[in-house]
Amino acid sequence: MKSRVGVFCSGSGTNLQALLDAEARGQLRAEIALVVSNRPSAFALERARQAGKEAVCLKAKGFESEEAYVEALLGLLERHRITLICLAGYLKKLPASVVHAYAGRIINIHPGPIPEFGGPGMYGHRVHEAVIASKRRFSGPTVHFVDEEYDHGPTIAHVPVEVRPDDTPDSLAARVLKAEHDLYPRVVAAMAQGKIRWEGGRVVGSLDA
Repeated sequence: MKSRVGVFCSGSGTNLQALLDAEARGQLRAEIALVVSNRPSAFALERARQAGKEAVCLKAKGFESEEAYVEALLGLLERHRITLICLAGYLKKLPASVVHAYAGRIINIHPGPIPEFGGPGMYGHRVHEAVIASKRRFSGPTVHFVDEEYDHGPTIAHVPVEVRPDDTPDSLAARVLKAEHDLYPRVVAAMAQGKIRWEGGRVVGSLDA
């Protein structure tokens, strides 16, 4: 049985598109069954609809309590029989009870090395600006398991991307994003095939397994 993937996005959803394209080519080894956003204007929702996927906007502010929001989110995931959650530019922290319910089955892609360039407020161009300011020679996307802290869970895979002397945040971002679009579908496919898994709080296996 194929893994059923729920992809969470807050913005345009280019990593979602990379996953959708990989699924269409038969390379994902999993089915994208649900796309969730916390922003009704997120273009990721339109990408999902264009691909014939269920697309849902779920905002915590629309519920009377955090408990009601969590119940609705868990119910949504259960109805779609989601077995793997992929965060792809999702800027809202998942509630701890959701993280616990899907422990070892939630992954995130971050546009820089972690933990050095992760944590609250470190997303998008802020990451690339910080990398350039640090004078590091390499940046690159990191895929990791999600725990209760921002950008903190164990790393699954990282692809180094050279930081060039004349780089701007925009130029570095473009090359990192290209690497993201290659890396994320490969990780999802590896997890769907059981080549990578979470055991006892650590990563077992690898992309090359």
